[in-house]
Amino acid sequence: MITKEQIDRINELARKAKTPEGLTLEELAERDFLRKSYIEAFRENLRSQLEQIKIVEQAEEAIEKEIEEELDEIDELEKFS
Repeated sequence: MITKEQIDRINELARKAKTPEGLTLEELAERDFLRKSYIEAFRENLRSQLEQIKIVEQAEEAIEKEIEEELDEIDELEKFS
């Protein structure tokens, strides 16, 4: 997970990179590290969200199947009424 302070530092380095003075080698390395960390955190978050969506879809399918089975049982019972 990336912190607010790290995001603030990424933005600070981005602003400094646009100035005539630019970034030092150390700052370039720090920026690259922070960017990679941010992207990895983003991917992990997205992956987690997608996995939850899959679980919900599977649950919906199971519920729909159960409803269909119940309706079939009701239809069978109605035949005998």
